[in-house]
Amino acid sequence: MSAPLYIALVHHPVRDKTGGIVTTAITNLDVHDLARTAKTYGLAGYFVVTPVTAQRKIVDAILAHWTRGPGRARVPQRGEALALVRPVQSIEEALGAVGSATVVATAAAPGERQVVSFADEAARLRCAEEPTLLLFGTGHGLADAVLDGADRLLAPIRPGGYNHLSVRAAVAITLDRLLGDG
Repeated sequence: MSAPLYIALVHHPVRDKTGGIVTTAITNLDVHDLARTAKTYGLAGYFVVTPVTAQRKIVDAILAHWTRGPGRARVPQRGEALALVRPVQSIEEALGAVGSATVVATAAAPGERQVVSFADEAARLRCAEEPTLLLFGTGHGLADAVLDGADRLLAPIRPGGYNHLSVRAAVAITLDRLLGDG
């Protein structure tokens, strides 16, 4: 049995189109769709990372509706998926919740950084002895400091050329390549 795998959707620190460090807004679709993907692939949890208190409160309200409120009775499966979600202030807070973990970052444009293939990372995950936290950036990707601080950097889904998938698509493709049957 492999160690638990968690994902984190990082809203800060991420880059804007000019490379500046910004905080992006949380979207309802990302919260819902990534939770459903995380549940489908058997992940241990899904962190939504933002330092903005008001944004974390929005996530809390979404979770309350679907896990404890009227949404739970209406669509119980959505509540099961959203029970995996935890809003946190920072990547460090997510790591604190996970404990000792291997941090794997993703980037559509890793620059000159060394990357690990999906096949190699999938093999590592199958025999991992400690949890893994897989980071996905919003905006125009994770800040350089996050990429440089990760233990591993996953190869881009489609290297070179046009490569700006929605984060929902990127998470689904990545998890299928790492955990799927094909």
